[in-house]
Amino acid sequence: MTFELDAHIAVRSQGGGEYAADLDTGWVVGGGVNGGYLLALIGNALRESFPSKPDPLAVSAYYLSAATPGPATVSVDVRREGGSVGTASAELRQGEETRIAALATYGDLDRLGDDVGTTAEEPDLPPPDECVANTFAPREILELAPMMGRFDMRFHPDHVGWAVGQPSGRGEIAAWFRLVDGREPDPVSLLMVVDALPPVTFDLGLMGWAPTLELTAHVRAKPAPGWLKVRHATRNLAGGMFEEDCEVWDSEGHLVAQSRQLALLPRPVDTPGVIL
Repeated sequence: MTFELDAHIAVRSQGGGEYAADLDTGWVVGGGVNGGYLLALIGNALRESFPSKPDPLAVSAYYLSAATPGPATVSVDVRREGGSVGTASAELRQGEETRIAALATYGDLDRLGDDVGTTAEEPDLPPPDECVANTFAPREILELAPMMGRFDMRFHPDHVGWAVGQPSGRGEIAAWFRLVDGREPDPVSLLMVVDALPPVTFDLGLMGWAPTLELTAHVRAKPAPGWLKVRHATRNLAGGMFEEDCEVWDSEGHLVAQSRQLALLPRPVDTPGVIL
């Protein structure tokens, strides 16, 4: 069985580190294609370039222009391949436009040490059936982000005030997460998950598309099958930008991915009774 995400991030080798891809329309949000989906697609091309090191460990991407659905090319330049890790640069282009420039380190998570020590605290979420499903989002939100149809998200009841015009102002959104077609999470898919929830600025009453400027993701372990817990938070808005910190925890309570992105503040929408 071919799952939807795998089909949508598929790449075709053209030789010389060049890969052809097709950006699917189902991952559009606001004014462009979702940055996490694009990062997973680049991550798939990088995985093809490192046969013995299939897992992303660290990926840092700069978003230069908004991508649109349709053909794209990913160029991978392997800079170094050592015994345990390899590093490469990658660019995603459409025509003459470079959409994303990235630098990544890959390895094999199965061959790394199993030592774990963290002071991070797993998000405390009610059971999924007691949380608020993304299918209850206002119609305007679903139209703004068609990619939400790819996900089964169950939001903490305290983190959905933005959907009814009552954001908490804390700058935090946490939710259960899984793909609707049953595909289990893996390291490459985590590159998408870190950018899948609505922008954390929704919880501050700032609604709309928040274009990513830079996103760095660290994958710490292979996720266990089942629901993921995803938490986004921000502490600083300045200069028309905000940072968004993300943690992803698997079904066994392991912190499997972290990210930080810098994004532009969305432009508020003045529509009485409706949030976009």
